[in-house]
Amino acid sequence: MKTNAGRFFEDYRLGETIVHAVPRTLSGGERALYHALYPARGAVYSSDAFARTCGLPAAPMDDLIAFHTVFGKTVPDISLNAVANLGYAEGRWLAPVWAGDTLRSESVVIGLKENSNGKSGVVYVRSRGFNQHGVVVLDYVRWVMVKKRDLSAPAPEAVVPELAAVVDPASLVVPEGLDFSAYDFALAGERHRWGDYAVGEKIDHVDGVTIEDAEHMLATRLWQNTSKVHFDVTQREDGRRLIYGGHVISLARALSFNGLANAQMIVALNAGAHANPCFAGDTVRAWSEVLDRAETGAKGVGALRLRLVAVKDGAAPFAHKGADGKYAPEVLLDLDYWALVPL
Repeated sequence: MKTNAGRFFEDYRLGETIVHAVPRTLSGGERALYHALYPARGAVYSSDAFARTCGLPAAPMDDLIAFHTVFGKTVPDISLNAVANLGYAEGRWLAPVWAGDTLRSESVVIGLKENSNGKSGVVYVRSRGFNQHGVVVLDYVRWVMVKKRDLSAPAPEAVVPELAAVVDPASLVVPEGLDFSAYDFALAGERHRWGDYAVGEKIDHVDGVTIEDAEHMLATRLWQNTSKVHFDVTQREDGRRLIYGGHVISLARALSFNGLANAQMIVALNAGAHANPCFAGDTVRAWSEVLDRAETGAKGVGALRLRLVAVKDGAAPFAHKGADGKYAPEVLLDLDYWALVPL
C-alpha cells in the first residue's frame, strides 16, 4: 500500500512528535497573491520603504502568510480526516519571516479525547514552524475533531491540556529593531494610535466581501492545505465545500483595516474558534472589540489585545453570543489576538 489515507483518531499517541513533510520556500509571489485574495493593506507588510522607516530591513511576509504556511504543512498529518478545526490557543509569532525563507513544521500531540458518540475524537497538538536556520518563527496550539476509522477501536485515556486563556503581554516578541517613533500615520492610512483605543470599545469595520469557491480553493491550494472537506463535495452530506477557516481569518483581518489600519503586526493568538461553517456565497463582515492594552519595551510600540469577530450576511450589529453562551448562527469566527500599534 503506497498511498496514504491520512491519520484517524485512533492513530494518534499522546506525546508523539510528528515531522511534517515538504518544506516550503516563500517569495514575493506569495505576498502578491495574498494581497490579491484579500484586501490586505497593512503598510509594514506592503512597503519595504515604510518598513525601513520602522526599523526593519525590509517588509516581512504578512504574519498570516507565515501562519497559513506552517498550518498547511500540518494538515496531511493532523486534519486530513477532520470533521472540524475547533480552536487555537497560546500562539506566538517569534521571528519575522522574510521572502526567501524556507519554512517547515512539527507537531506534538498534547491531548486526546474521544467523543461520546464513539465516531470521532478531539486531537490537541502544539505545532511549531521553523525557518531554514532552525529558528522557531511560530508556535501555537490547536485542537481538531477527527473521524475514527474503526468505530470499535478502544478510546484512549482522556487527556485535555490546560491552556492559558491569554498570552502574557510580557512574553510578546517584538521584531528586532522595530521602532514606531517616526511612524508615518498619513502613509499608513489612519491617524489612530495606541492611546486612542479604549478597553471595551467596539469597532464596526463597515465593509463586506462575498466569498467565492474559486478564491477559497486557490487560497487553500496556495497554503498546500489538503483537508478533504475543502475540495471534495462528497465529504459532506450537504454536498458543499467547507470554506477553509484560515481564509475567513485572513479576510476578517483584512477587513479590520478600516478602523485598525495601525494594528500592524499580529504577535500572539490568545484564542480562536470557528463558530459556524462558512460556504461560498456568504458575505463576510467583521467587527472588533478592544480587550486590553499593554506597553512593550520597543520604541514607540504598544500592544492591543483585540477580539476580531467575522459574521455573515443578516447578522445583527456586533453579533456574538446569546444569553445561553452559544454563538449566534451568523457568527463565523471569534479570534482573540495581540497586535503591535504605534504609541
